[in-house]
Amino acid sequence: MAGRHRLVAGNWKMNGLHEDGAALARDLGHRAVAAARPGGEPLGCELLVCPPAALLATVGPALAGSGIALGGQDCHAAEKGAYTGDISAEMLCDSGCSHVILGHSERRHGHGETDPQIRAKVVGAWRAGLIAILCVGETRAEREAGRAVAVVAGQLAGSTPDGAAPETLVVAYEPVWAIGTGLTPTAADIAEIHAAIRARMPDGTRILYGGSVNPKNAAEILALADVDGALVGGASLKAEDFWTIARACG
Repeated sequence: MAGRHRLVAGNWKMNGLHEDGAALARDLGHRAVAAARPGGEPLGCELLVCPPAALLATVGPALAGSGIALGGQDCHAAEKGAYTGDISAEMLCDSGCSHVILGHSERRHGHGETDPQIRAKVVGAWRAGLIAILCVGETRAEREAGRAVAVVAGQLAGSTPDGAAPETLVVAYEPVWAIGTGLTPTAADIAEIHAAIRARMPDGTRILYGGSVNPKNAAEILALADVDGALVGGASLKAEDFWTIARACG
């Protein structure tokens, strides 16, 4: 993992109101500040929090000075325009974001987003100066048909614009069937997909694992050679659980 600093990102999805969002952010911020003090126990990873868009203005200030980065959960490809209900990468940047999650399975399957649409969003994120976290992953049927690697490779090829670099793109492998189900692939399955992604991306690209990451399985997953961190869903809504996962980075 030389040269690839680990990243643990929390995807809050559509959860949280202002009061509990601010409380969660403050709790994480206090932990991060304490860890960075002399005599503290520094984390072996960067931390990123991606709350709903409605909470960015609340969570951002609550994280100020903690070193924890702020990210969005999606963005439109265009800079501005008549796109009711959407948010641009420039708006995320203006709200203090440094990252944005794109191509999550809940967007691909729940909203019908295609590889070309996701590719355009990545370009939009780069235009605004954001780091894109590009999500890829197979369904249970695709895995059982022996097509997991082919599906992920196809998503990477279709969703990654030319000019991808480790400084502007992070890849997150999230098997669709493992998200929010409590199920996880075997260590060998995760290692196989991460190695396949590594072979197809520029040297130094960080690859996160997502899909029911929790305090009990984080250490085993994060110990795998090509796993550079985690994209955490439900466990990121509890400060202690999220912190325990981050600690598992070493």
